[in-house]
Amino acid sequence: MSSVSASRSPSLFSLLFLSSFLLVSQIHASSESVTLPFLDGLSYNYYFLTCPKIERIVRKHLEDVFQKDSGQAPGILRLFFHDCFAQGCDASILLNGVGQPDEKQNFANIGLRQEAIQTIENIRTIVAKQCLRVVSCADILVLAAREAVRQSGGPDFDVRLGRKDSLTFNVSAPNNLPAPFARTSDLLKIFGDRKFDTTDVVALSGAHTFGRAHCTSLVNRTIEDNPPIDPDFKNKLKATCPSNANPSTTVDLDNITPTKFDNVYYINLLNKQGVFTSDQDIAQDPRTKDIVRSFATDQKLFFNKFANAFVKVSQLGVLTGFQGEIRKTCFATNSGNGLDGIKSVVEMAEMF
Repeated sequence: MSSVSASRSPSLFSLLFLSSFLLVSQIHASSESVTLPFLDGLSYNYYFLTCPKIERIVRKHLEDVFQKDSGQAPGILRLFFHDCFAQGCDASILLNGVGQPDEKQNFANIGLRQEAIQTIENIRTIVAKQCLRVVSCADILVLAAREAVRQSGGPDFDVRLGRKDSLTFNVSAPNNLPAPFARTSDLLKIFGDRKFDTTDVVALSGAHTFGRAHCTSLVNRTIEDNPPIDPDFKNKLKATCPSNANPSTTVDLDNITPTKFDNVYYINLLNKQGVFTSDQDIAQDPRTKDIVRSFATDQKLFFNKFANAFVKVSQLGVLTGFQGEIRKTCFATNSGNGLDGIKSVVEMAEMF
């Protein structure tokens, strides 16, 4: 067997392997044809050749995580939304500032669960060991958020993959996020500017069917009666969140099934038991109240509309092709020149 030099040249097999990738990239038999890491666009089978078990890997790991800590499910879903709706689905929210604030320090991101953030990095490590560095943190976050919904009792649905990770973050980008004290007109404007319709807004609000809220984000509900609030529910909120409450104190967003993704959130709204002002207001506004009622009486309809809206969110401001990179760690950008997708394919070829 011949020795391998320090500056090893690609073998003939590796060149043929890479050539086969390039050949497949020219195939456009259908709108869902095989897509490779260095091609533009999102696809349902983006990792068909490079990491075909990616969804199974994410699903299996999260089954163990959620069994030990069900609170990570809403934490990951919130992380997904706060990433995608701010700067786009590019995992910028995962980047740590070096000597400067990052997106996580923005007021809108107070309460993001560190455990959920670490879980995304843990999945990236597992995926990289099995598939090399071909899967972006952005795609892992989208898949994890979908699993958070599915494994908590919500709908199962497909998502397109092929996102790249951002090279930068924007500490002010989370200012685009809707506030918990926003009124329906505010929500419709914020979402409407991004091409979401009224049904999307009400469906996405249903993400509050599980998880917890910090007392600082619901102070309006303990001192105001507009939008209306059930008196007993208001007293319970006051008892948990008095004016001198510890900032870390939290309450269930759904006091009936707090760890399950279901339509009980909308039933709570009909009973005037919405935790956030933004939640309860959609049950009163004439533009949204009928949708709230329809979701309260038809969970299947809610699941369908939520899945559609989730997919729309997952495709906001994505980076594809030669845009962005595939990070070596979700917490920092690479020091390379942005061609990491191509490099990873070459690395894979040279393993044979």
